[in-house]
Amino acid sequence: MLEALKKRRAIRNFESREVERDKIETLLAAATYAPNDRMREPWHFYVLQGESLKHYEQVALDYLQKRFPVKPHLVKSSMKAITNTPLIIVVTSAIVEGDEGATKDNVFAVSSAIMSMWLMAEQLGLGMVWRTRGVGLVHDTALHDFIGASGQEQLVGTLCIGYPAEEIASEKKRTPFAEKTTWL
Repeated sequence: MLEALKKRRAIRNFESREVERDKIETLLAAATYAPNDRMREPWHFYVLQGESLKHYEQVALDYLQKRFPVKPHLVKSSMKAITNTPLIIVVTSAIVEGDEGATKDNVFAVSSAIMSMWLMAEQLGLGMVWRTRGVGLVHDTALHDFIGASGQEQLVGTLCIGYPAEEIASEKKRTPFAEKTTWL
């Protein structure tokens, strides 16, 4: 498992080929085995491909043009992140009315579900990047409205998934755990 974690990478460049439905379903199944408080299973997945993905591209473009009206180069480079992605899965977390602690716990569980999907993607020969800002639209209402999420859901991640366009062989630099650990 440690070797799998060391090899995990954020993949941003994908081949144009579609991801097969059985692989998408395997990713979703892996997510549902994430730990979650009181078995609330607080996640919901919105799968975007084909036409829905094209519509999402327009939502993202509108958002970016409004946010960066005098930076067309930034809009163009940001849009590459989704126009070259064959599959996007938007993941939400359930809001527990009147219970801020449970709502936070749900976000933690959904984050674990996303990590499970990421590790499964690697095993299936897929690449993935978890986006929140910019074209991830997690901090804006545009994507929430577009997918039809309820008022009891909050966005946690926009996952761009596909077959990696290139092999990434570089070692990723990490601070040794000893520098981030206090033994009591």
